[in-house]
Amino acid sequence: MNRLNTAMAALCLSFCTAATAAFSDTALEARFKTLTSELRCLVCQNQTIADSNAALAIDLRNEVERMLQAGATDSAIVDYMVARYGDFVLYRPPVKSTTLLLWAAPALFLGVGLGGWLWLVRASRRTVTQELTAEEQTRAQSLLRERAQLHTEGHRA
Repeated sequence: MNRLNTAMAALCLSFCTAATAAFSDTALEARFKTLTSELRCLVCQNQTIADSNAALAIDLRNEVERMLQAGATDSAIVDYMVARYGDFVLYRPPVKSTTLLLWAAPALFLGVGLGGWLWLVRASRRTVTQELTAEEQTRAQSLLRERAQLHTEGHRA
């Protein structure tokens, strides 16, 4: 049983160390962390490749590490990723014609929601007043008298 626990611990440690990049230079490691926190995981979409454990994110981290070790600049790495995967790979894509809807969508949704809310408020304030017929007025008055009479009888008892 002790050998099994040791083997499991070694296996877990090998996975943990395989997931992190090994840099001899702290400047390269800092660049790696910065770059991987600026690139989106294309599988998870709401995580950076630094935070994701998806297979594609691991591949992208390995590619960033390989390019850094080969001496590529940060902009060259980002340009390579954008050329391969499009602006969507950037966690903060640039504002340009192809990403304009992405940037404008929150304001559009807010405007549509606010417009709908205002329309509902105005519609609820528009009350249609309709005059009662003489028969309906007589019936309403008799119902009110009956209610008042029941109310006063209830207090006497």
